[in-house]
Amino acid sequence: QVQLVESGGGLVQAGGSLRLSCAASGIMFRINRMGWYRQAPGKQRELVAEFTGGGTTTYADPVKGRFTISRDNAKNTVYLQMNSLKPEDTAVYYCKARRVSTDYWGQGTQVTVSS
Repeated sequence: QVQLVESGGGLVQAGGSLRLSCAASGIMFRINRMGWYRQAPGKQRELVAEFTGGGTTTYADPVKGRFTISRDNAKNTVYLQMNSLKPEDTAVYYCKARRVSTDYWGQGTQVTVSS
């Protein structure tokens, strides 16, 4: 089992920044993907940014150049630095880890960007 706890969401004005954190615990070996997804009201959950293994990262096109994913392996924590936020970034942001073929999700953290 892998437990994920997100933090750092909140309300911010357009153009502002937030940093999300995802602390992982439990059985950490053989985690081959870890990253961030988001779900806006009435929309499907979508990828934001993810470590895909081998040190590579993937970003969704709408966030490229504005968001940066990083990690601290010693703390088993993944971060999402979000800059130049837009109202369309408003969503619940979820941390996801894939261990072998099983996906684990955090409870989500709300990010609201006002115009």
